Formats: sequence, structure tokens, C-alpha cells
Amino acid sequence: MTKKISLTFSIFYFLFSISIKADEGMWIPLLLKQLNESDMQRNGLKLSAEEIYSINKSSLKDAIVHFNGSCTAEIISDKGLMLTNHHCGYGQIQAHSTVTNDLLTKGFWAMNQSEELQNPGLTATIIISMEDVTSKVLLGITDTLSEIAREKKINENINLIQKEAIKSSHYGAYIRPFYYGNEYYMFITETFRDIRLVGAPPSSIGKFGGDTDNWMWPRHTGDFSIFRIYANKENKPADYSVDNVPYKPKHHLPISMKDVEINDFTMVYGFPGRTSEYLSSYGVEMILNESDPAKVKIRETRLKIMDAEMKSSDVVRIKYAAKYASLANYYKKWIGEINGLKKLDGIKKKKLIEEDFLLKVSSNEDAKSKYGKLFANFEKSYIPFRSLTKQRDYYVEGILGIEAISFANTFKLLIDSLNGGKKIADLQKDIEKLKSNLKPFFKDYDAETDKKICAELLKIYCQNIDKSKQANIFKEIEKKYKGDFEKYAAAIYEQSIFVSENKMNKTLTNISKDYKKINKDPLYKLMLSCSNKYSIEVRPEYNKYDAEIISLNRIYMKGLLELIKNKKYYPDANSTLRIAYGKAGGYFPHDAIFYDYYTTLDGLMEKENSLVEEFNVSPKLKELYQKKDYGRYADKNNKLRIAFCASNHTTGGNSGSPVLNGEGQLIGTNFDRNWEGTMSDIMYDPDQVRNIVLDIHYTLFVIDKYAGAGYLLNEMTLVK
Repeated sequence: MTKKISLTFSIFYFLFSISIKADEGMWIPLLLKQLNESDMQRNGLKLSAEEIYSINKSSLKDAIVHFNGSCTAEIISDKGLMLTNHHCGYGQIQAHSTVTNDLLTKGFWAMNQSEELQNPGLTATIIISMEDVTSKVLLGITDTLSEIAREKKINENINLIQKEAIKSSHYGAYIRPFYYGNEYYMFITETFRDIRLVGAPPSSIGKFGGDTDNWMWPRHTGDFSIFRIYANKENKPADYSVDNVPYKPKHHLPISMKDVEINDFTMVYGFPGRTSEYLSSYGVEMILNESDPAKVKIRETRLKIMDAEMKSSDVVRIKYAAKYASLANYYKKWIGEINGLKKLDGIKKKKLIEEDFLLKVSSNEDAKSKYGKLFANFEKSYIPFRSLTKQRDYYVEGILGIEAISFANTFKLLIDSLNGGKKIADLQKDIEKLKSNLKPFFKDYDAETDKKICAELLKIYCQNIDKSKQANIFKEIEKKYKGDFEKYAAAIYEQSIFVSENKMNKTLTNISKDYKKINKDPLYKLMLSCSNKYSIEVRPEYNKYDAEIISLNRIYMKGLLELIKNKKYYPDANSTLRIAYGKAGGYFPHDAIFYDYYTTLDGLMEKENSLVEEFNVSPKLKELYQKKDYGRYADKNNKLRIAFCASNHTTGGNSGSPVLNGEGQLIGTNFDRNWEGTMSDIMYDPDQVRNIVLDIHYTLFVIDKYAGAGYLLNEMTLVK
């Protein structure tokens, strides 16, 4: 009997694992017809490429939003209602929170449009069209040009093309390189500036599981927030005004009320941020063994201090909530990436690809002349680049991870100008801008927390950067404080004006007299010494070898496209609009362990722990669970599903992306990847890579049954 069950399961898993594998990739919507349409339809897509992307009629692309330039959102009503992740809207929710009105903890729901909250600076960008402009961008580019001359000419061409494209219109335009600069595409955009917060669940739902569950599966996080786009009476972008009206989109996503089943076709439409799928083995080795471990070490130090301070004070908790979440996100991702690359034996796999490439090069005289010295040149460039990258990582993550240092750095241009004899009258605009930055900086700043971080990060910098490569000020610190960074940090934070809003206001008001005091400020001197070391000695050399490697990557990419034709090549993610597709399904993370493809409210209740804040469950949610009061949002087994996972290829920037079924209906909101699959930014493994999706049923349940904001569903198009 046992053998029969085991054999049955083995056969099921074999068939299951074969069926869920879809092509990896983040595909350009403009090219779906020629590259992906037939494959997508074989896998379950019911739409045409034209229905996904069109400039002649409304299509799915018109409902996809680049949310504040870093996340994705989707329009879900004809009144500009917009759904994204809770962690994408977290900064706005935090900005509206105070100790006495803590929206992070209790949530927020506007019960009508007049209660929706404005968010200065928040933007929502929609793509109007895409165009291949490679020939125009590369006009005048020859193989004899140096990298500097090449880049200069390309930038000149890009500026001219962009200006011409949006002349006499309210649209924006940007051009991005693809395939390491072998191709270029232009995006025409419409950016809305009046975006209002409509609703957000409490952190006990929107951040359930916190950092413990971040990047993990199974997952029970209700990671969503709701905003609304407003426009002027002509339905065009406008600054905030009481006269603005809800935006009427060309298309909004209908919402499927059907359960997601295993092997169902799924499609992610969004703005993935950054991947490096075609790196050489030298690049992967540097990331795996040097860069990721260094950044993990630095962030771990910052997070431990922040966590302790936030737990000791509600004031600090609210100030640092968004900062902590942002830091923790990629800290844990890098750990997963390290583990995933090791498990996949990533360096070896890259070397096998390179061996195949070199085999084809060796059999072709023309290819030999173009690519014969490629890997020798990679090795030559990476030797100094590894050392420079280490110095850069410890400066950017370490030195600039000290908030007061980063803040002082924003004054450098002004002080340099004043030291150089520039008149106050000529710098008034810069002074006013710095003044306007004081309030938002100090609103979310705690000097005591930053002082502790400063001491630890300076210590880590000294322990890991050779003395000969350290900024000069560290010799002074050693001489005066004998390596006691706690004592040094206490002294400079006591004396510096950069940790006090009041002192900074006074200094900027009397800047013509007081700027000389800034030159003597101990925090400013620390910043200046580190900044000069980096900008004068490290950055120019880093940029030089970075440019060399970019050039080599471009040549390698061209060679792959030319010589290894048994593969469909998708361009690396670069924060431009892309499609990924796959199928719903679980996976084996480790030997003898299988993870199913969806989670339920039952699983959330199993994780409940009143002693651990991340796993607190609100009384109302518990009551709804106990009564099984799920309404129309329960599945066929009367369970309330929270999340599901699928094999879509995603990355940062896909947070908030709509996950659609084969009919283009919304079935969930992408919010994470599994930890075992985070190496997919560098190498995709169909057996391990899964994107994690908030099931739309749970979103609607929270809006309706939990928050009592069911009126919002009246705007939506629900499909049974």
C-alpha cells in the first residue's frame, strides 16, 4: 500500500513538474506577437498579443501603472482606483501616521472620496507607446569609437529623439538600452501627480509575518493598499486640486472570482527593476563571494540597531518603520541569492555556457577576430574591479548608511560654492531647497539611533577596508580615540549641527556668515574626508573598469545572439514594462519537502502568536475566521485563500504587479518571490523559482468583510 501511494505521488510530481515549467523571461510587450504569442496561447492564454499591448485601441497595458517609479500598480475601476502592495504604499501610509493616529498599526479606509488622503510627490505613470529606436540611437556609432566617445554620441542622439517625440505634448519620454546596448527602445509616458490614499489594512494584515516571513513561502501576508488617480476636467495630469476628478482610464482590469487551480496559466504585467541574466562567470563569482556578503554584513548591523531602538520607543518605531522595511527587504534577498547560486552551482553553469560559446568561436574565423580575446579581457578587467567594488560597497552601504553623513553630503555642493567665492544671491534657490528638506528629514530621524549605527558602521569599514585605502580621517580617529568608535561617535554627535533641526535652520538662515562653521563641523569633516576619498580616488577608477565591463558584456551579448541560436533571449529587466508568464504550482524547496501552491486563513491562524508582534492577529479577523464568515470570497472547499505561487519570472519593481489569468482578468497582486528562487535576478531555475501572489479573494474579503469598505467593490468589474 505504501509503495503504491509513493509511486502514485512520484508519477504525479513528475507530470506536475513537467507541466508547470514555462519559459523564463521578462518579455517586451511590443514584441509579443512575433516572439511569444503562440507559446503563451499553447500554455493557456485566451487573448491576442494586440489585446495585451496596443497603441491603436485600449488594451491591458493601459491599466498598468509605474507606481512612484519603483513599484507597479493596476487600475481596477473606471474611476481610477488603483491596487498595489502594502509595502509599496508603506511610505505614504507612514507619512500620514503619528503616535496618536497610527495608520500603520490600525489601517486606514476612506469611506467616500472626500476622505481620501493626498500624497505630495507621489506619481503614477502609464505607458502610451513603445518604439524600437535602435537605428536612430546608434546613428554615427562605429567600432572605432572609444567607450567615452560612444556614450557621448549615444546620449546626444537620445536627447534629440526624446525631445522630438514629445514636442508640443504633455507626455514624457525616455529611452533605455536593451541587451547591454545592442538595442534601444523609447517609451512615451503620461505621469499623474494627484494620487490619493484610499485604503490600507492594518500592519497585522498588510505586514503579517514581517521580516520573518519576508521572501518566504508559505505566506499569509495581505500585502495590498489602494490609491486613486485624479486628473483635471480634461482627464489629463494635474497637480493636486480640490477641482480634480477621478481619472477615467482607457482600460481597467476585470476581476476574476474563480479559484486559481494548479497548472492554470498566469501572467505578470509590470515594471521589473534590474536583472543580470547574461553576466559572465567572473561577474557571478564577484557577486556570490564578495559583493553580496559585504552588503549583507553591513545591513545586518544597521537592522539590529534599528530593531532594538524601535522596540524601545513608539516614536522611533514610526520614524523608522519604512526605512527598516526597505533595508530588510534586500538584506534578506541577498542572503537568498547567495544560497540559491550556491545550490544551483551558478559559477559552474556560467562556465559551461562560456565553454560552449568559445567552442563556436574557435570554429569561425570571423568570430575569432571579434570574440577570441573576450574572456581574457573579462579576467583582466575584473581583477581591479573586484577591489574597487568592495570599496564602493563599504562607502555606499556603510558610510552613507549613516544618516547624518548622507544628510551632510547634500550640503557639499553649496559649501563648495561658498568656499569658492560664489555669492549668496546666486545660490538662493539651492539654499531654499535645502531648507525645504529639513522638515521631512528630521521628521523621520533619531540622532541617538543614528549615533549607534555610526559607531558600528565606522568600525566595520575599518575592519574590512585596507588602511592604505581608507579615508584620511581614520588616521585622526585612531590617533585621538585609539579606535574607540563609540567614543568618537558620541563626541561628534554632541558637537554637530547636522543632528539638530533647530541648529540647521539657524545656520541656513545665516548661511553667509555661518557656512565657515560647517567646514569645521565634525560630522561634515567626516563626510568630506570619506566623500573625497571615494569621489577622487575610487569612483573614477570604478567607472573606468565598469565601462570596460559594460563594453565587454555588450560584445558578449552580441556574440550569444549571433552564435548560440537555440535559445530565445529576453532582455534584462531595466524598470521598463514587461510581461512574464508561467503556471500556478508548488515546488520542492529541500529534500523530501513539498510546498503546495496556495495558503489559507487556516494557515494564518496556525501562525498566530500574541507574544510576537509580526504574528499578532486582530480580534476582528479572528472573529471572522471563527464564524467562517467569508461570504462570496471562500473557495469551493469553503476555505479563504490568502496567497498562491506560480513560476513567473519576476524581480524588484514587480511588487504590486497584476497577476492575470488567460482571459486578462485579475487573479492577484504580485508581492514577493520565494527565498529559494531569489537568485533568478542572475540565473533562473524553473524547479525553484516561484513568484508569490496575494489572491484577489483575500483582498476583496479584507476590503468588504473586514474593513466595511465594500462600496469600493461597486466600482469594480467582478467576473464570476
